[in-house]
Amino acid sequence: MVITHNIKWFFIAFFVSLVLTCAGFFIVYRTQILKWSFLSKNQEIQRELSQNHKLEHSQFNSGDFFSEDTIMNDQIIDILSFEESGNKLQALEDLEVASLTRADADLEAYRTQICKDVIAMMMKNMVLSHSLFPHVEKRMSSIFKKQFLAMEKEIQEEYERKMVALTAECNLETRKKMEAQCQKARASNEEAEELMKKMNEKPAVEYKSLLDRLHRLEQDHLKRFLLVKQEEYFAKAYRQLAVTQRKELHNIFFTQITNATFKGELKLEAAKTLVEGYSKIQGDIEELMDFLQASKKYHLNRRFAYREYLISKTQLRDSQAYALINAAAAQISSLINKMERAGHLPESHLGVLLDRAEAEINSVKQKFDHDLKQEKQKLHQKLITKRRREMLQKQKEHWKEQLSLGDPFKTSKEITQYLSHWKNLLSDHTIEFEELTEKLDNEASEELKELLFSLTEKTVEDLKRVQYGVFVQELVKLSVPKMFLLEAVEEHKKEMVVKHEQLEREERDKSTAAEELLQLTRQKLSQELETSLSEQKKLRSWEQSVLMHLLSLPLSLSEEELLRMRQELHCCFSQVDSSLAWPKIRARTLLQAFEVEWRDTELLKVDQNLAMTNKQVGTMWDQCDSDATSVCVDQWTLKIIVKYELLLEKECQLRDLENKLGEYIASLAFQKAVKKSKTLELYTAIISIQALLFEQLSMSKTLSKLECIQILEAHNPEIEELDRKLEYEMFHKESTQQQQQQHLMSRQRWTPDGLGLSSEAVEMNADRQVTVLLRQAMNKCRQLINLHQQSLRDEQWNCAVLEDLLENIEMDAFLALYSQELRLAGYLAKLTRVPMGMLHRILNLLLPSSSQSEVLSVLNSISKYSDGVAEGGSNADDSGSCKKKKNQELWQALENKVRQDLINRSLEKMPSLNKRKDSLIKKKQLALLEKASFIHLGCSPTHPPMEQSDLPVPLDTATAEAIELLDTGEKVFLFREPSDPIVSLHNSPRKKKKNFLNSKKAARANMDS
Repeated sequence: MVITHNIKWFFIAFFVSLVLTCAGFFIVYRTQILKWSFLSKNQEIQRELSQNHKLEHSQFNSGDFFSEDTIMNDQIIDILSFEESGNKLQALEDLEVASLTRADADLEAYRTQICKDVIAMMMKNMVLSHSLFPHVEKRMSSIFKKQFLAMEKEIQEEYERKMVALTAECNLETRKKMEAQCQKARASNEEAEELMKKMNEKPAVEYKSLLDRLHRLEQDHLKRFLLVKQEEYFAKAYRQLAVTQRKELHNIFFTQITNATFKGELKLEAAKTLVEGYSKIQGDIEELMDFLQASKKYHLNRRFAYREYLISKTQLRDSQAYALINAAAAQISSLINKMERAGHLPESHLGVLLDRAEAEINSVKQKFDHDLKQEKQKLHQKLITKRRREMLQKQKEHWKEQLSLGDPFKTSKEITQYLSHWKNLLSDHTIEFEELTEKLDNEASEELKELLFSLTEKTVEDLKRVQYGVFVQELVKLSVPKMFLLEAVEEHKKEMVVKHEQLEREERDKSTAAEELLQLTRQKLSQELETSLSEQKKLRSWEQSVLMHLLSLPLSLSEEELLRMRQELHCCFSQVDSSLAWPKIRARTLLQAFEVEWRDTELLKVDQNLAMTNKQVGTMWDQCDSDATSVCVDQWTLKIIVKYELLLEKECQLRDLENKLGEYIASLAFQKAVKKSKTLELYTAIISIQALLFEQLSMSKTLSKLECIQILEAHNPEIEELDRKLEYEMFHKESTQQQQQQHLMSRQRWTPDGLGLSSEAVEMNADRQVTVLLRQAMNKCRQLINLHQQSLRDEQWNCAVLEDLLENIEMDAFLALYSQELRLAGYLAKLTRVPMGMLHRILNLLLPSSSQSEVLSVLNSISKYSDGVAEGGSNADDSGSCKKKKNQELWQALENKVRQDLINRSLEKMPSLNKRKDSLIKKKQLALLEKASFIHLGCSPTHPPMEQSDLPVPLDTATAEAIELLDTGEKVFLFREPSDPIVSLHNSPRKKKKNFLNSKKAARANMDS
């Protein structure tokens, strides 16, 4: 019973593995490199082409492009000629992946060359428009060429390093997996040996045979899985390098523009014009590459659909040929058996004749196989020679046309026309090459068909000669009636004619069905082409929507930051496309992984079922068939799952790109916010120091109230002067920006001429039908939308730059105010003779998030304006005086008060951390107002001087929240939701803002009143 269960398990495992591995594994041909006798002719063509080799084609490899491409195209002849019938489609799929990878390399090379040509043309156009000096253009073009060459060399070296590393890693992985598989097989064989000792000889032999076959299939399946997995590794590395090269191209361009602008070789307006033109042309290039990629994918899919059709015809012809041969061979044994049944042949001669007939038939079949192999090799050589000659000639013509394409446009302003010529040229070349490939494939298939049919007819005739010339004569010698023999021979001839007609009819029916399927496939591919182009256009529209959304944010960007932002946009949007090979390779990997998981699950289920049940052998075979059918059905489900997974991965890729852009913009805004927050924190600390010093002067009776007011009044005109200067500069910048915007709008005014229709054309069209006018309007709708979007983008860019300019003006004024406050604090420190050590400790309390270097910088600034204050609070002149002791106690009390106020504020905030509060900016403004009006509150007749000690020391809210972390040195960063108010020194360039200077003036006004 145990033996029966084990045999059942291995039978079922065998069938499941057989279905999943498609009857075995075959190592692909695309890595084979064949050397043919006409290689010298190929090298001669290479030397001729290399004389004028200007268009860099090799992409991440240094191999011979023509040799590699041509050998890859030759492999279809190998598949049609020598591949086993069951492995033809698998080998064709491997060839398809290799061709898609080669096409990706071609398209990437075209992209790189077009980008470099476009940059060169833009630089020359700048010279023609007198925006750039010729010598500067020459120098920059030289730098561009050097950097492009350095980039390509670096990418090439990185490619070679990656290939070496991946090869070593894949070899190691393969060795480990294969060793594990061998160990598993050995363990299974040892277990089988123990079982076979308890079995009869015949079941044991069958058991061992099935077990060995199962191990071979599992090993082949593992090899296939590892091959596909390694293919994915290499494809992923190639894609990463392609994206890196695209980014590096953009980086080179923007870096050179930035450097030229910084050196003064390129004016800012000219640089902006150049960058805007580059952005527009890059959009056109991406649109061109989308079309070329979709077109290439369509033609390659069409090519391989036609090759699948040829393979189906080849398989049909093979089966037809062997059916005719087997039918002719069967007639020999049929004739002998018929004579024996009729009683004309003694039974003693029957066995001898049948054995002789089998030997003769095997001899004829072996001769057929040998002749077919020899003739196929000869024909293969002939087909390859012809194919390479025609393909190399066509590639040579195409290459020369591509080399000469750029020459007429090097000094032209029509970059769009240049891209249009590339589009038309490459489209025409692709169509011509695919037509030639299809013609050569069809010719090869027809010649193989003629060869097969001629050898089949010859073999059938040989079998007929064996039948008529050998066995009929032998039967006559054995006294078989001649008339009876002739009747049987005539009947066999009629059967062969009927069989031939039947096979031809089946071939016609199946060929017609295959042709109909081919036509449906081509129609489906045409629809997929339109769908692909439409989806890619949607992706480009998504790019524009992301860009417009980013620009709609309240950004403040300098010209340099704006340049870097454009660079980041191009780097992200240049990888929105998907390579041709990657989706196919990724789908194969996912399908293999799902199949492995599915197979393991199904085998586990079968093993569990067999462990619980005891079924008969017939039931077991029925279970095997049902399991195999369920596996086949679920493979279609797996393909749907794989397609869904690919869509999810694409969506995640786009989301990651969008998030990356958002992170970049957020990092810019965060850097600005950190800088403003740091400056505000320093300013707040200085105001707090002033308040403490005024409090010390008041409490120590060093100054009277009137003298304090006079100090503040002397400080107030400086603030008013800064305020007037700030308002003037902001008004001047806003006016200048508005004039530039009006000038830009006047240049972009949408006239009929700007939309491609002259005023005469409009007047001429006025009397025509409404439908004609509507058609013209619809044709120009896209152009009108583009102009509107461009104008809106320019306005938003300008607003972002204006925001940055105004913020910089305000920040400069605020820094000037900060410097004045430092001077006032230094003057007060001089009056109070505050010890620097004490001031240092107080600053550490007020600036918990600042480094010691920043705190010391503030302390040094105060010391510089105080003309030297006693360090450490020690003075030899009054070391023993009571006044010194009293001052020390007073300063210590103030320090303790500051520390206690910080702790109290933190404790007050802790219970209400989860409640909604007023915005941070309002709290900071209130703190500033409190600090600015401190003297007014302390010196007013309605406020006794003793109340000053009860007033809380105004501190920054963020500082108070960080008080518990002072001992650890850690920092707390507070991130608010977009709905929370934003800390900003500048809200809108078109509104008069209540800045810090105005707040200071208001405080002084309240004090004076």
